[in-house]
Amino acid sequence: MLPWGHAAVGYLCYTVATRHRYRRPPTGPAVLALAAGTQLPDLIDKPLAWTFGLLPSGRSLGHSLLIAGAIGVIAWRFAQRYDHRSEASAFLLGHLTHIVADVAPAIIARDWEPLGALLWPLTPAYRYPGEMERTVLSFFLELRLAELPPVESVLTVLALGAWVYDGRPGVATIAALVARSRS
Repeated sequence: MLPWGHAAVGYLCYTVATRHRYRRPPTGPAVLALAAGTQLPDLIDKPLAWTFGLLPSGRSLGHSLLIAGAIGVIAWRFAQRYDHRSEASAFLLGHLTHIVADVAPAIIARDWEPLGALLWPLTPAYRYPGEMERTVLSFFLELRLAELPPVESVLTVLALGAWVYDGRPGVATIAALVARSRS
């Protein structure tokens, strides 16, 4: 799944959960934390594997539930100390939805080998054909949007619609941060 697909899946899950639990749309800071969480596994794994050759696959360290658990403990401790529980929850949900979205096609296809990343380094990470011969930049330069899975495109459109309906949370937060940095 591509970055915007991960963001879409994370946002759809988060807005539904927030509206169900709190009866309101998500807040800006939480949505920004969610966005970071939805991208974290690939931001860790792709450069370290593809560019630097330090990991065995573009789905290993950042996609491991063991590492996600450790990140979760650290994020929650930070959140409790600084009273940012909603942001930490959003971040962790984003991280987990990324992992689930990546393994869902393998589970549906009953292809169990790619699931090794879930417990990496205890189980071997699956190396996708040709993945170690590219860089993050070359991946995006060679990407053909017309070949994207339709499900990912539909989820992205749905998430954009939900985000607009929710009042575009995060935009005002970023604007305030930019304004504060200029003063």
